[in-house]
Formats: sequence, C-alpha cells, structure tokens
Amino acid sequence: MIERRHRETPTTVATLDDLAPLADYSFMDTLNCDPEGKANGADHAPRQVFSGHYVPVKPTPIENPEYVAHGKHLFHELGFADSMAQSDDFVRMFSGDLSRVPEPLRNVGWACGYALSIYGTEFYQQCPFQTGNGYGDGRAISVLEAVINGQRWEMQLKGAGRTPYCRGADGRAVLRSSVREFLAQEHMHALGVPTSRSLSLYVSKTEQVRRPWYSEGSRSMDPDILISEPVAISTRVAPSFIRVGQLELFSRRARKQEHPQAMEELEKIVLHLIDREYGDAIDQSLATAEKVVLLAREFRSRLTSLVANWIRVGYCQGNFNSDNCAAGGFTLDYGPFGFCDVFDPQYQPWTGGGHHFAFLNQPAAAERNFHSFCSAVRPLLAGHPDCLRQLEEIQRDFPKVMQAQMEQMWAAKLGLDAFDTVLFRELATLMMQTPVDYTLFFRELSSLPDEIEPLKKSFYKGATYAADPEGIDKRWSAWLTKWQSLTQSRSPEELSSQMKLVNPKYSLREWFVVPAYQQAAAGNYALLRELQDVMTQPYAEQSEDVEKKYYRLKPPELFEVGGWSHYSCSS
Repeated sequence: MIERRHRETPTTVATLDDLAPLADYSFMDTLNCDPEGKANGADHAPRQVFSGHYVPVKPTPIENPEYVAHGKHLFHELGFADSMAQSDDFVRMFSGDLSRVPEPLRNVGWACGYALSIYGTEFYQQCPFQTGNGYGDGRAISVLEAVINGQRWEMQLKGAGRTPYCRGADGRAVLRSSVREFLAQEHMHALGVPTSRSLSLYVSKTEQVRRPWYSEGSRSMDPDILISEPVAISTRVAPSFIRVGQLELFSRRARKQEHPQAMEELEKIVLHLIDREYGDAIDQSLATAEKVVLLAREFRSRLTSLVANWIRVGYCQGNFNSDNCAAGGFTLDYGPFGFCDVFDPQYQPWTGGGHHFAFLNQPAAAERNFHSFCSAVRPLLAGHPDCLRQLEEIQRDFPKVMQAQMEQMWAAKLGLDAFDTVLFRELATLMMQTPVDYTLFFRELSSLPDEIEPLKKSFYKGATYAADPEGIDKRWSAWLTKWQSLTQSRSPEELSSQMKLVNPKYSLREWFVVPAYQQAAAGNYALLRELQDVMTQPYAEQSEDVEKKYYRLKPPELFEVGGWSHYSCSS
C-alpha cells in the first residue's frame, strides 16, 4: 500500500527546488523493478523484459530545447508559477535531461511493458520477439511522481528517446504529433471529459528525424513521402498511467506461470491501481478479491461514462486498443484521434483503424476492452466463487450500463427530460442525409430556433439534399416541431443555458491544428497559443473574430486530404 504523505504544498511552486520536496515515487518504491534492469537507466536497446513492473530508463534529452507552450490551466491547478515553464532547470528536466535535478528528484525515469489486445483479441506480432515480452512504452518515460495539494500526479515525457520497448524505433516524437496531443489534452479537460493533461512542450532547435507523411494536397490513404521534422518532448500528467494492457501482461504471466513471482506481481499492480486511482471509492481494509469486484464495478462506471462523453463532444479515439485504455477510466494516448466535422456514425480518422473503432462503434470497442480487463483480474478471484460470480455479472451488464449512459447523454444534448428513441432515430437519419456539422448543429439547436433557418448554418448539403431540398427541409421542420413539443417542461432561458453547457461551441478540428503545427515547425508559435486559448474555453461565447475563424463549416477542398482528414500514424 502507498504511504499517504501529507506535505504542505507551497502556495506557489516557483522553482524546481520548490517542486523537489513534493516528489513521492510510489511506482518505483512499492512495485518490482525488472531484475535485469540497470540502476543507472542506461537501457536503450530493444530487449525482452520477462518480469518486474518497470524498467529504470534514463531519458535522452533533445538537443537545444526551446519553449513552445505550457498547460496554463494545469499550472494554475498545481500552484505552479507560469514563469517556471521557461526557467532553465525546468526546461532542462522536462526536455529530458535529469542529470542535474535537485534531490530528492531522481536522475532516472521508468518505462513499463504491457500487452496488446485489439478488439478483445490479444496479439503478439507487434512485439519484435513474437512473445509479448517486448511490447510497452517505446518512447514514453515517466520522470516524476509528486503529491501536490493532496493529489498524486505522475509526469511522463513523450518522445524522450529509446527504451527496451522501442522495437527498434528512435524513441522520438515529432513536433506535429506533440502539438496535437498537447492541445487535445487541455481541450478535452475544458470540455469536461476525463483525460491525461498537458504540462509542457519543448522543441529542439537543431535535432530532426525523418518520418513518412503526406505530400501537399495528397488524397492518398497512406503517407506518400518522407519528410524531416523537428523533434519535441511533451510532458503529460495523470494520477497514473496504468493501462488495461498492463494488467493483461501480468495476468498472462500469472496464467502461464511464466515466473515464480507472476501471481504476486499481478496482485501488486492491481492493488497499486486501486490505491492510485480508486482510493476514495474502495475500502483499503477489504480483502483483495472484494477489492477486485468493486474495482470492476467502478471501472465499468467510469469507462461507460467516458465513452458517452467522447460521443457527446464528437471525439473519436481512432485506436482504442486495450493498451490505449487507461485503467483509471480517462482518455489516454492522443495518436490518431479526431473530432468529427460531418456527423457520420462510421467516422474514423485513422486509416488503420477499420470500422470497429469508428465514432459510434466506440461503446462496443469499450465493451471489448472491459472484457479484456475482467479476464486480466480473474486469476485473483480463484478460490472465491462468490466474487467470481459478481465479476461475471458486472461484465455481463456492461452493454446495459453503456446503453443507459448513451441515452442519458443524447437526452442531455437534446435538452430532453428522457431519451426519445423515435425522435433520435429521425434526427440521426436527417443528419446523415443532409449532412450536418456535428458541433455546429447541436450548438445552433441549443439556441432554440423557431424555424430551421438557423440550423442551416450547420448544413453541408450533400447529394441527397441537392436531389430534394424542399422535401428534406419539410422533414427538418416536422422534426423541429416535434422536438419543440418535447422541451416545454423548462423555461426557454433555462433550457438553452443547460444545452449550451452540454454542446460545445468550439471543437479541436484537425484543419485548425495543421496550420498551427506547420507554423510551429518554422518557429512561429502564435497560432498554437491562440488555439490553446480558444479551445480551453469551448463552451464560451468568444469574440467576433474567434467565432468567424473557428465556428464554421469545414472547407470543401480539405475533405479527404491526407493529414487534414485522415492519417496512418501518430509519429
């Protein structure tokens, strides 16, 4: 069990020296180190890791780091002075150089292995050794755990060089993907969706790597050129980074009795997860089997709520494998994600994702990940038939709980007291046939229009609309009348205000982000910082200029363009 330390957090953390006393490395101090790991962290070549919860790894600093941005809202929540993000020692540490950190900060970080399940099926071929013992954090290295104002945070560098799990890659992240994740995490938090957070972003002024990408205007599904891009390190923050895939790895080792400590390591990681992520919800004095049952119920609640929230804001995870599913029930790993423009149940920004991770298939993908989670914790219930029965019941009821969350979410988006199946189905049909912009439509509806003209701001007007505009307009008018008849229980002011808290005005569309990272690559961070400001106030009525720039339909020429509408990798 993690020792609870109640240190006084300084009113303002202004330097790394202020931050250092808040360090509390529970993962490294209470869990098992890989017995073959090196204490100095000089472990940067791909190899099999057979046991242990983590491998000590020293990050590889980027050359000549330059400040790009920091998570202002997160800094404020942590009590960090904004000036710290550009101070020499903070820049040095969070661009990968731990050699001169003040004690008790450590000059070695840690990386973790995990298993990979795609839609509920475990895969081994992504591991270079075909055993599953070489798959894990290939370029993510945690460097700090700290207890700040009573809350534990883990800080993880992304793009900080090779680890034993790098599978032969260079361990670097490019500025492009780093900008995307940096902006997305703080946007999602502002949307009210549980997520990892963005602490800082630094770019190298001299170091570049070559990556496959799309030529200008390319409509190819796969990248068609190699380009040189600046490397960057972003720091993401969460209560922990334990993934469903991590639990699966330890469960597999226990199931197959791969080493004498396998079952003990599974129990330790699960109890650590409970302590880190579910300490407030699960009584520490219970036996492990009882804790596991409560964990499953609590995780089911968080996961179903999370996915309903994704759909509420138009977000598609793109690659929702079990290794991208945080066991704490929040959004993790912004790789090939996207916010939909046109409402399309099959929207999928990732060319390798198939329909099983598409926009409205995310509840089914979540169910598969939950099944993987239940399978992973099942060995801890051997000899406890009552607990096993409860786990099976919790697993069996996932679709029912998910459906209830979805219906509640759709009712809230539509301002209804209760979900109306017929009204919703007719709306979904109209939204596809017109078609409409998902974010704009629900925001315009939130203003309670008397007739359909204001809703037309969200219309892309596809082939079906062009063939029978009058007929579709009539159907929209009929739908609007029926909707109005179902929203009479509250005053218009109250209803509109409530709907606007559920339906954001602004979402982080890829075609806003592309120019920001293109300009950032040339050393101009103004647009990136503007987007950061706009997208951390997604429900607010902002200035006329902001509305003109960011509250509009996607330009037709950008549809189906590689890197703007789809991508094959996150780099």
